[in-house]
Amino acid sequence: MNIKRKNLRIIPIFLLGLFFSCSPTVKVTTDYDHSANFSEYKTFTFYDLKAQEGQINQLNVDRITKAIRAELINKGFTETTANPDLKVNAITILKNKTSVSANTDFYGYGGMYRPYGYWGGGAMMGGANTTFNSYDYVDGSLIIDIVSSKTEKLIWQGVGNAQIDSKPDNPEEFVSASIKKILEGFPPGLAKK
Repeated sequence: MNIKRKNLRIIPIFLLGLFFSCSPTVKVTTDYDHSANFSEYKTFTFYDLKAQEGQINQLNVDRITKAIRAELINKGFTETTANPDLKVNAITILKNKTSVSANTDFYGYGGMYRPYGYWGGGAMMGGANTTFNSYDYVDGSLIIDIVSSKTEKLIWQGVGNAQIDSKPDNPEEFVSASIKKILEGFPPGLAKK
């Protein structure tokens, strides 16, 4: 058997490290406290979002904060530091992963298998060529937590996840679109526009 190995290396990612590629597929999941009355929440503030070592830099903390702020204000919420109804936090999680695939090409001549037996005569002659490909990527997640200031309990969470294989052409636009997609279901029951 002839084996070839091919390694593809990702471009170093030092930006958001979130869902980077030309047209990433961001998978979003949400969960919330079904007993919470979301109509009573009108104001919000941010937890102290910080650049996380090895995860996200300050440029992207600022992009994430700006995008979340814009989405919440667009939904009718007001940002305040004086007794806010909600506290918002965002967390990024990055994991280096490798995907391995194998492709085998058979060649030669001889008997051919059929469900009812072999067709053709003689011993099978030929061989196979298997190629293994490995692809390094980063599995990136952005988690947005929204906590009630009154109870200090998590009332809503949105998670966006995608494979990151290169930095985006326009990080500002990408972060904004990703956060818009994550916050689409907040608050629960809000009529879609």
